[in-house]
Amino acid sequence: MDLFESSVAKESEPLASRMRPRTLDEYVGQEHILGKGRLLRRAIQLDQLSSIIFYGPPGTGKTTLARVIANTTKSYFSTLNAVLAGLKELETEINAARERRSLHGIKTILFIDEVHRWNKRQQDALLPWVENGTVILIGATTENPYFEVNAALVSRSRIFQLKKLVKEDLEKIAHQALSDKERGYGEYVVTFESGALEHLIDVASGDARSLLNALELAVETSVDSFPPPSGTEIFISKEAAEESIQKKAVLYDKEGDYHFDVISAFIKSIRGSDPDATLYWLARMVAAGEDPRFIFRRMLISASEDIGLADPDAIRIVEACASAFDRIGLPEGRFHLTEAALYLATTKKSNSTLAFFDALSDVEKEARDDVPNHLKDDSRDKDGFGHGKGYLYPHSYKDHWVSQQYLPSSLVGKIYYRPGNLGYEQSIKESVIEHRMSQLESINIDDGNEELTWSPGDKKKDVWLSRAMSQRSGELKRIRDALYQDITIPRHANALIVNAGTGLLIYPALKMTPEGSVTAIVRKEEEKDAIAQITNELEELLRPRILIDESYVNAIDSIESDMDFSLIAARDILVDLEKGEAVLKKLEKFIHSKTVVLIATSIAKRASRVSSFLCGELKVDAERAEKKIYMSSKLSSWDDSDLESLIGKYIPGAKIEYMTMRESRHIDEKIASSWWTKSYSKHLDAALKDEFISALKDRDVPFSSTSAIIRRIPPKTHADVNESTLEWQSVQIKTNK
Repeated sequence: MDLFESSVAKESEPLASRMRPRTLDEYVGQEHILGKGRLLRRAIQLDQLSSIIFYGPPGTGKTTLARVIANTTKSYFSTLNAVLAGLKELETEINAARERRSLHGIKTILFIDEVHRWNKRQQDALLPWVENGTVILIGATTENPYFEVNAALVSRSRIFQLKKLVKEDLEKIAHQALSDKERGYGEYVVTFESGALEHLIDVASGDARSLLNALELAVETSVDSFPPPSGTEIFISKEAAEESIQKKAVLYDKEGDYHFDVISAFIKSIRGSDPDATLYWLARMVAAGEDPRFIFRRMLISASEDIGLADPDAIRIVEACASAFDRIGLPEGRFHLTEAALYLATTKKSNSTLAFFDALSDVEKEARDDVPNHLKDDSRDKDGFGHGKGYLYPHSYKDHWVSQQYLPSSLVGKIYYRPGNLGYEQSIKESVIEHRMSQLESINIDDGNEELTWSPGDKKKDVWLSRAMSQRSGELKRIRDALYQDITIPRHANALIVNAGTGLLIYPALKMTPEGSVTAIVRKEEEKDAIAQITNELEELLRPRILIDESYVNAIDSIESDMDFSLIAARDILVDLEKGEAVLKKLEKFIHSKTVVLIATSIAKRASRVSSFLCGELKVDAERAEKKIYMSSKLSSWDDSDLESLIGKYIPGAKIEYMTMRESRHIDEKIASSWWTKSYSKHLDAALKDEFISALKDRDVPFSSTSAIIRRIPPKTHADVNESTLEWQSVQIKTNK
């Protein structure tokens, strides 16, 4: 009887439910978070999940992905639906999880569907159990979690945004359902009139559930009775397809995510000086019944954020229109909404007021220096402590201005406000610059502040990045900065670093790919140990994968051929062009149209020669040795055209620049000895060793070196820009909000 009931239940189960993927291999779409090497895929495969929230429109696979995790994990997997469950059900789950943890050492993953439906009290009740590890939360929501989910829960979770499925994804899902004999319609011969299946896919608009529901209706209503005998031919006409799926109505929910999307489109149209788009989005909001006062509030913000001092009248006009609307109301008040919106869209723009947030950032992340003595209040401690002494009263000087220090000592020379070139700001720009120049001439500047760390809430990562940066030499830092200048790749991208050394080139790659992966190749075990020693403090999933290979070639061969690298960076792999070509041949298979390629290689023949640091007969002997060295060495026998030819062959579209660095270097005995051992010993009399080392050590010498900076940066498309912000939009969302 139980088997019969189970069979009946299965046959009555909707196609969309029957066809839910059971494994990652069956899951379709969301390559940006589940593709090869991506953070989430690795976490699922290694069963090392931390709390996460899936956010995306209906039908993109949030609940399905949770079920895949349930089928994969060794943890106990429990489910609640926030629409049906409350505090009582949550308490039951928490108590069971505590018991499993204490008695059996089993972790619990708690999946909460529609998590945004819980109120603040319910979400607060969950927080301590997520925080102490009693449960690992997987939340699913169609609403923006930064608006609808407890901020404390969001801060303790990774956010993964699921996109609407593309046409190719929906085609694959449809064919899976049509070919699956156990769960779909594989036991029948289903054919479509030209355009019928395409219609179902187009109207589904990225929603897999909508597609499968429509496919189910089309198949099962195209025969006299269902199910028909196995092998029956089922023909789906275009008319049947059109009747099976209807175009969705575009809704505007003032409490939902779409509300914020439309106001965002409105403000961005103003910012982009497009009056037509501005009117369209304004009309969408008014027609949907949006509160006009909300629209005016956003325009008042835009008047300062996007127009600012380019047109100081903007905020006065919006304020006047808002005041007039309060007196008149709808429907005539729509004229005042329109006037304010059109004025903002058509006037000059400046975002210079955002300079405040740069200043706020410095206040929040740096030690707060004492107020300079001459700026302190002199009404209380002028005599005792000399507060206010030395202050120059501007009104006592010509043009009511005098050069003096106003910033704390550690920030002298720091620039926050940069006037634009339009409107009112254009008229004040010259005087602002002149005043700054005068101040800088009269003040001793110590601009040594530099940001060394970056991480969204990961203190261990901050520590590691600080250490990595502190180990740099000035030369390597300049090379790294030149390589990575203006580089942006998606946060979920994979990166490959060849000749990573002790980790300096890994730093920016880790910074740019927190939801992707970094693979690094080093030459020696010592280099791997150096990187591992400091990256072991990171969460395991965030650590770079380290491969060891003196020639790099075998290590590259060991990387999975289907790895999709958005960034390939390397240092000094082309010092010897013959060996370098072998490396480029191996890398070629990973370089596709959108791969950013960055290579820095030193040019031996353009570095300072040791003879320039010597004098007398020793200098003559060194010059003679250098002549032999440079004639016989492969490292210095090639010229620029050889390098340019090699790069053109394997990395078409790359640009090469030559960067010469001059600095003062201190030569100790260790450095002097290494120079002798590596080269000069072969061409100088061995008896000169002590004299050679003695003449060089304990000296500061002017040293110069040249590196070729090779960069291939594919042009970004609009889609690339959108994709790069998919998983982590907290900064953008907070700004829009």
